[in-house]
Amino acid sequence: MFKKVEAEIGGRTLSIETGRLAKQANGTALVTYGETVVLVTATASREPREEVDFLPLTVEYQERFYSVGRIPGSFFRREIGRPTEKETLTCRIIDRPLRPLFADGYQNETQVIATVFSADQQNDPDMLAMIGASSALTVSNIPFRGPIAGVRVGYINGEYVLNPTKDQLDESRLDLTIAGTRNAVVMVEGGADNLSEDTVLNGIYFGHAGMQPILDMQEELLKAVGRPKMEVALPAVNETLKKRVAEIAEADMKQVITTADKMQRSELYHQLGKKVLDALDPETDNLKEGKALLSDMKKTMMRDMIVTDKTRIDGRRFDEVRSIESEVAALPRVHGSALFTRGETQAMVTATLGSGEDEQRVESLYGMSFQPFMLHYNFPPYCVGETRFLRGPSRRDIGHGALAARGIKAVLPESEKFPYTIRVVSEVLESNGSSSMATVCGGSLALMDAGVPIRKPVSGIAMGLIKDADQVVVLSDILGDEDHLGDMDFKVVGTEDGITALQMDIKIEGVSKEIMATALEQAKAGRLHILGKMQEAIAQPRPEVPEHAPKVFTLQINPDKIRDIIGPGGKVIRAMTADFGVKIDVEDSGKVTVFAPNGEAASDVVDHIKALTEEAEIGKIYTGTVQKIVDFGAFVQILPGLDGLVHISELEDKRVAKVTDVLKEGEEVMVKVLDIDQRGKIRLSRKAVLAEQKNNE
Repeated sequence: MFKKVEAEIGGRTLSIETGRLAKQANGTALVTYGETVVLVTATASREPREEVDFLPLTVEYQERFYSVGRIPGSFFRREIGRPTEKETLTCRIIDRPLRPLFADGYQNETQVIATVFSADQQNDPDMLAMIGASSALTVSNIPFRGPIAGVRVGYINGEYVLNPTKDQLDESRLDLTIAGTRNAVVMVEGGADNLSEDTVLNGIYFGHAGMQPILDMQEELLKAVGRPKMEVALPAVNETLKKRVAEIAEADMKQVITTADKMQRSELYHQLGKKVLDALDPETDNLKEGKALLSDMKKTMMRDMIVTDKTRIDGRRFDEVRSIESEVAALPRVHGSALFTRGETQAMVTATLGSGEDEQRVESLYGMSFQPFMLHYNFPPYCVGETRFLRGPSRRDIGHGALAARGIKAVLPESEKFPYTIRVVSEVLESNGSSSMATVCGGSLALMDAGVPIRKPVSGIAMGLIKDADQVVVLSDILGDEDHLGDMDFKVVGTEDGITALQMDIKIEGVSKEIMATALEQAKAGRLHILGKMQEAIAQPRPEVPEHAPKVFTLQINPDKIRDIIGPGGKVIRAMTADFGVKIDVEDSGKVTVFAPNGEAASDVVDHIKALTEEAEIGKIYTGTVQKIVDFGAFVQILPGLDGLVHISELEDKRVAKVTDVLKEGEEVMVKVLDIDQRGKIRLSRKAVLAEQKNNE
């Protein structure tokens, strides 16, 4: 059955329709905002996957270049199979708020696909894809306990803006993506320009208020065309088996959850699992259920220990940060490096400086863009004591890298002041909670070690939550187990002045504004503590880039002189690049940037460029070369590519019968610039030079 609903959101009409397209999927939604249109489908298998104990949900987001009237620039002239970074990040912001809201015990293979049909390049399709995913699931028979809605929030001239356009975002100090249910915020992702905790928190709840009409629209769709939900039968708990597992494991489990060292704790839990399975009868007991009951016991006992006994796994206070060690210049040849260790999480982070040619070229729905800053996050299997095939970066790797990049980008210098391309790479060497935040801290240190004049050092911290009925505990600098068994992962990045990035995911149906405010204030204290520890290694950027980093010189020339640097077919600039061993970037404005292996080479090529582009000055004396002799005078080249005329009357202070009596072609001669007319023609004089020489004798 076809149904369409509309509402005014952020000054524009948002519409959601279902029942007209892709009718063989379990649920569909076509979402339109401005001239941006996204189709989202939700499809599920008829039967659950018996062999898994998790929700087999996949989310895909696809941008099509036809949506902006363009043909892709790839060799095959079609969208490349591997998702772009933007597509991957959008999949993550859709998946994260949806996943906790499926019915307990639901294990059917489920796939959500969002396809951008039309993009007006002002209204980002990502929020429409999130709204469409929720709408498609809501009207389907899939047991989804939504709906949710998604909005973007900006902050321009001290005012919050709901769903800012791309042009407005260029002026905004805040870019937050927020997902929520009717009563709670369930996901936050975004960046800020050193804004206070209160400003960010109020922005989150401004967005939550702004999404209420979108939830109304989905509820209207549900009432009109919603299908009955599939029934999910939770398997009955074998109470006898549960009791036996408890009898075998409870005493040893207390030792497991109070062992501070991660690897020792993991080994103790592994041995306890073997003990339980050895004690069970494989013919009468369900061993898979026994392992699941043991895992449930671990979660319950750990949470009870935190909430009731007020004790964390490693014995820290709730607001205490693990021990921190920072080292800069950790590697000999890289431009900047830092080894950052917090507890059992460790990252080796490097900073590399390059020229404009090293910028990353990105083709997107908004056209071609060039990124002078990149941050790449690598999470090898050995960092958690595992073995697996090394593949390309996972969605998690890309998401963690994007969060760290967002937090650091806010403090980078302007390209006019520091015209380098910057690449930061984080190699996670150990992980026990919040390696993305270790990447932020290590990245900040590595940039300062490389002499990048960042505006402020930046650090990050991950906050956790254990919520049991009315009892709430907020944890600073969470361990991996506290993340896995807790209710929230809230990462906050910032300087001493304010927040630059944040990301929140929850595993329950929502958190209140009061809980979020507490988490932000506790995160601020932890962030400042970490900054203090980082300053023990390096307090401010080094005054210069390292000796083995490329040196950069810039100069401004007349744009009309660009052709003199480039030369016919690029001949001149190629020759300079080869002869001096440098890179030269020339902008249309006349700004020339030289990247050289050392200062001497840069100085030499700058002098050469100045000579190529120098313009004649009236009254200045030049040593030129006679290029051509005519009856009425001689044409003399005073600068590369720049000639002037010495009239026969300006050769000497007496009458000259023939020009060739005084000058010959190819001869060097000193001349003075008398005048430059509006057409650029230069009038020269040898006679004036002779007169000055005579006066100086």
